[in-house]
Amino acid sequence: QVQLVESGGGLVQAGGSLRLSCAASGTSISIGATVWYRQAPGKQRELVAGITRGGNTNYADSVKGRFTISRDNAKNTVYLQMNNLKPEDTAVYYCNKGKSDTSFSPGGPWGQGTQVTVSS
Repeated sequence: QVQLVESGGGLVQAGGSLRLSCAASGTSISIGATVWYRQAPGKQRELVAGITRGGNTNYADSVKGRFTISRDNAKNTVYLQMNNLKPEDTAVYYCNKGKSDTSFSPGGPWGQGTQVTVSS
C-alpha cells in the first residue's frame, strides 16, 4: 500500500524557516513526480512546488526564491525547505505523487497534511 506522510509543520514567526518532510512507504519516492500543495482556510488547494522524476523543479510564483523542493532517494523522502515565511504561507501542506513522471497534477489520495502557521 502506497502511503505518503507529511511532517515538519508548526508555528513560526514571519521571516522564519521550516522544513517539511514527505516520507513514502510502499513505493519509491523517486518514481514519478512528487508535489507539495497547500490549502488555506476558505481557499482552494494550490500547487506550491513539484519535482519531476528527473529532478526538474517548479514553484508557484508566490514562493519562488523562498521555498526549495528536494528529494533524498536513500531516505525515500521529499522535502520542502521554506525560508522567509510570510503570514500568507499559513495553510495545511500536503504532498502527493504526480500523475506521471513530469506531471504536477495530483495523482493519488490526499493525506492528513501538516499545518504551517506563520505569525506576523
